Amino acid sequence: MSEHSNSDLISVVMPCYNAASFAGEAVHCVMNQTYPAVELIVVDDGSTDGSVGILQQLAAQYAPRMNLLHQDHMGPFPARNLGLRHARGGLIAFLDADDYWTKDALEKLATAIHCNHADIAYCGWQNVGTGAPGTDPFIPPDYGQMDTVAELLRSCPWPIHAALVRREAIDAVEGFSERRFSAMDYDLWLRLYAHTQKLVRVPEVMAFYRWHDKGQISKTKWKQVLDALQVRRDFVAHHPERVAHLSESKVLELTDGFLLREAYKAYWQRNLFDAQKLLRHAFRQGLWKAGDLKYILPALLPGALFQWLVSTAGRSKVKRT
Repeated sequence: MSEHSNSDLISVVMPCYNAASFAGEAVHCVMNQTYPAVELIVVDDGSTDGSVGILQQLAAQYAPRMNLLHQDHMGPFPARNLGLRHARGGLIAFLDADDYWTKDALEKLATAIHCNHADIAYCGWQNVGTGAPGTDPFIPPDYGQMDTVAELLRSCPWPIHAALVRREAIDAVEGFSERRFSAMDYDLWLRLYAHTQKLVRVPEVMAFYRWHDKGQISKTKWKQVLDALQVRRDFVAHHPERVAHLSESKVLELTDGFLLREAYKAYWQRNLFDAQKLLRHAFRQGLWKAGDLKYILPALLPGALFQWLVSTAGRSKVKRT
């Protein structure tokens, strides 16, 4: 890589835990990008399924552009922080070992950063695979033309692998905080926005998020909601200047109001396990009004009884109609 300066080098950080079925495709995806200066740091997170052997072969094939590190099973965010400590590039991207990009994704994101003097470039994405909650391609809005902070508080703006970030910005916020485990990507984007508002969109679908049955964080919905709620609250508490233009009621709607919205969404989708967890949390936090009690009070019952009551009420409604 000596012919490329570190400022032009893109370091891709890839955590891997038991991804033997997909790791080869993810590594080849990175190594075959059209962008000419890419290094890959893979952090094996204590895999037990043969991933290590596959990664060792790939590291030998792609040496010296691929670096393989190991840690005990600690999770993807400690793995990403370990990878960041070994990254040499002036630009940073993250790709999980079960996801992938188009071949020109890094080239187009890097061009957008350089041409617009931005610190973060983001793109569209698509869910693929079994159990995906919708597989239509999605291109996010141009947040720079909107009330950016309100939109970022409304929802996580893009997944972990749909952005490219300048290393200086990552270092300024000290990487992933590891506080709220299932929302640490969201936490990173919010803290980065507090540091820099230089965002640019590439309006193309170039990142693909693979759904499967390997115990993804994305499938632990209630935990993800509670972590995302706390991440929102932390952002508002630590960066009041970023929300000063919003009314108090608007801030509450975007933060605490998120909890009941997600609880009701789970309820009406009949995801009753998650709904009960979230309704109980809303009750304990006092984030409810009188009209919510007809849903919250049954959720305080044992889980089996709560699910029986909801299903019985649903059958009774169908009979009446």
